[in-house]
Amino acid sequence: MIDGKRVLAIVPARAGSKGLPGKNVRMLAGKPLLAWPIAAARASTRVDRVIISTDSQAFADIAVEYGADAPFLRPAELASDTAPSIGFILHAVDTLAEAGEAYDYIVLLEPTSPLTEGSDVDAALAQLVAADADAIVGVSKLEATHPAFAVRKDGQGGITPYASASFGEMPRRQDIEPLFSLDGTLYISTVEALRRERGFCHARTLGYESARHKAQEVDDLVDFICIEAIASNLDTILEEGRTSPSGAE
Repeated sequence: MIDGKRVLAIVPARAGSKGLPGKNVRMLAGKPLLAWPIAAARASTRVDRVIISTDSQAFADIAVEYGADAPFLRPAELASDTAPSIGFILHAVDTLAEAGEAYDYIVLLEPTSPLTEGSDVDAALAQLVAADADAIVGVSKLEATHPAFAVRKDGQGGITPYASASFGEMPRRQDIEPLFSLDGTLYISTVEALRRERGFCHARTLGYESARHKAQEVDDLVDFICIEAIASNLDTILEEGRTSPSGAE
């Protein structure tokens, strides 16, 4: 609960992943992928209940083992790879409301962003409540992929700058305008705004800046291997972050 408002965390985990079959229950550093966002939600001091939304009883059983509730199975029509997320989110909200449980904020934590922590959820909720806004989503700073460094390829394979008149006019990294990308680490909204806007991103949405190592998403096996390496070396990453000077040449 925050500011007298109740907070529901939803972990979505449908069974039909195509890019990496069985992705949501694949073992990552000793526990299933879906267990990571459950742990983050449970570590939050603001979340009142953590549930899984899944079409798989096997996934639901695993989620319960790791501390989430599984009060229902997601209907098949809300579990296809083309079904919009708002469908299963409002299904969860409405199903719980019918059972007498009303919530003011929804926190969506996806297994594909397993490195989000409970402290991120708490900080993002606090940022949202303190601002004149209805939603907040995770964003991460664009550096190597900043459009200032993008190039076009012509039919013969030659390259030209995308955002500059010539390569000599391309900016140094220190001089570029800060830009961010949506990174999937967390999504939070009031229930009222979700019903009205049918999504988390709109004119009244804030950005919660994620730490670089948390902004990795699992789409395929390469992503999974990279995230597993990060998860297995978190202590080293955090220690280096505390001792390394900022800035770059």
